[in-house]
Amino acid sequence: MNSKTSNNIATGIIYFLVACVLAILVFLLGYILITGVPHISWHFLTSPAQSFAAGGGIRDQLFNSLYLLVLTLIISFPIALGSGIYLSEYAPINWVTSVVRTAVEVLSSLPSVVVGLFGFLLFVVNFHMGFSILAGAIALTFFNLPLLTRSIEESLQDVSQLQREAGLSLGLSRWRTITGIVLPAALPGILTGIILSAGRVFGEAAALIYTAGQSAPTVNYGDWNPMDSA
Repeated sequence: MNSKTSNNIATGIIYFLVACVLAILVFLLGYILITGVPHISWHFLTSPAQSFAAGGGIRDQLFNSLYLLVLTLIISFPIALGSGIYLSEYAPINWVTSVVRTAVEVLSSLPSVVVGLFGFLLFVVNFHMGFSILAGAIALTFFNLPLLTRSIEESLQDVSQLQREAGLSLGLSRWRTITGIVLPAALPGILTGIILSAGRVFGEAAALIYTAGQSAPTVNYGDWNPMDSA
């Protein structure tokens, strides 16, 4: 068997495997859309849940999820932005920085159940916060922070070094160069990281069961106290 034939066989196998993966993905998405979309309506999105009867909506669960998501991003984004700027622009290349990056990678792979149990023991039990929106948001911050930090750091590192040198050559300080040149150039990547991390937070349930409680059949939309239960 010559090299050309071997190459064609290998290429055909790769194409076949890719086609199988795409077929499975299309089947799953198609099944979900075909069976799920007809049941989505404005009534389903805006009606309260029913405890013991069919036909309820997801209004309260959707509100709680969005409220938790906003609180989590308010807490985690400033910390992740500062950490990403430090790791990308200021951190020296040594073993300490390597340990920090390794810790970030390890934290990003923690199961949500572990984060939920940690939040339950620390915030609900030891800090006596009880099952509350704030406890859930802080627990999700621990879950979200590593991914968001890594995304911001990579977005900053993708900015060309020539732009930094151009800012410094014009007499700008290092901090002014970062805030005026590097951050605007990295903004699309940072926004992408925020969206990805928000999607991950929005889909988490295990961490919230241990910290924020479970959604009640009715929600008081006039009560925005984050110390109350979800």
